[in-house]
Amino acid sequence: MDSPVIPFIPVHEFSPEPDIVIEDQHTQSPLRKRARHTSSIDITASESSQLESLIMVSEESKGPVRDDAYYMADGSCVLRVQNTLFKIHRTILSKDQSFFGPMFTLPQGEFGEEGMSDDHPIVLQGDTAEEFKHFLWALYALPSELTIVRSPKADLSRLINIAKVSSKYSFKSTETWALDAIQEYLERNMFPLFNDNPLIRKSTSSTRSSALLESEGQIARLIRLAQMCSHSRLMDTMIQLLQKLMSGSLHYSYLAMTLADEFNLRDLRGAAYLEVMQTAVFVCPGVGNSHTYVEGDIQDTSEGPQRLVVSPMQQLRLLSGYHRLSRAWDRLRAVPPQFEHAPSCGATWHQHGCTQSWTDFWKEKTKSDGVLSLDSANVLGRLGIIVKEFDKWGSATYMHHDCKSAARRSIHEKVKQIQQALPDYFTEGGEY
Repeated sequence: MDSPVIPFIPVHEFSPEPDIVIEDQHTQSPLRKRARHTSSIDITASESSQLESLIMVSEESKGPVRDDAYYMADGSCVLRVQNTLFKIHRTILSKDQSFFGPMFTLPQGEFGEEGMSDDHPIVLQGDTAEEFKHFLWALYALPSELTIVRSPKADLSRLINIAKVSSKYSFKSTETWALDAIQEYLERNMFPLFNDNPLIRKSTSSTRSSALLESEGQIARLIRLAQMCSHSRLMDTMIQLLQKLMSGSLHYSYLAMTLADEFNLRDLRGAAYLEVMQTAVFVCPGVGNSHTYVEGDIQDTSEGPQRLVVSPMQQLRLLSGYHRLSRAWDRLRAVPPQFEHAPSCGATWHQHGCTQSWTDFWKEKTKSDGVLSLDSANVLGRLGIIVKEFDKWGSATYMHHDCKSAARRSIHEKVKQIQQALPDYFTEGGEY
């Protein structure tokens, strides 16, 4: 009897490995080859426990079926993905320094060479048949067929699947090609943001339409793909898109907030939490007032702002952000931003009078009706009103001209400082 199959566990610097199971009809427990893996973009952190179940051999109630396009008569390797059999060429799978090449060199089991028949396929876990079929299309398509990915008829979902599977099985050049095509697609279809773009479904309604759900799902997949592939350019593009969409729909604000939490996206977290804090009434899941609150639900209210159901941790961060920003305004209102007087101010003007004029302006405008009409935690909005008031101030002031310019810059610097620190305001503990 031959020795059992030795598991294949390639070293991967960044992520755990997926399972490749060698299905054996003659044994109770299938043999398993392990290989490099980066997490599926369809699996969130909250669903990580489900990922463990992918290690087990799938128990299909029906027998597998051969794929109509990629079960090739002259193929040399049979793969099973979900309930679909693919028969393709080992030479194709071994290209691009993928992990399949080393796997094919491993010792075989006692019942013959795995992957040589429908009865002994190599079972790939964690993929769907559609995803793997799209991936094979990229490997086998003719050059004339591949040009479609850079045309208006490009299929974004197919490109995402190709990039995901390529990354998982270390087809580096195919992964790069697919990611570049996705980036070109987004730049071609989103900038400027067109109303008919399939990714952009603005909605002020509390209910999610099928188009909105599709849009949110596609954006989430792209964010996860960018994170999985460490593609900073794609990540920056998606963050910019979500930041633009948040102002038009609470659905996108919640999506941005959730994705920022899941992937620790600092640049997105502060803006998303601020948008939710300012535009929604947020509650935790539960039952109250004859309503069942489910996380992520958005409900209209008679008071005006929509009610958003968030997780307890998100609620804590939102409340902490409100408290910290309100305190930041109290400190800012009492002491105006500091600036350095111009050298000419000391020579031709009285610096004390210049400073006093700036202090009087600040005290007056921080109590203006426009400023007080905004919530105390809306520090950025209040500073924006003060900037407009400053521009109306004119020359009827005892401030030196150069000092006025410096004072205006100090307001903008304070705005920038708060914007950069927004993620720190929305944390669940400590002081800020």
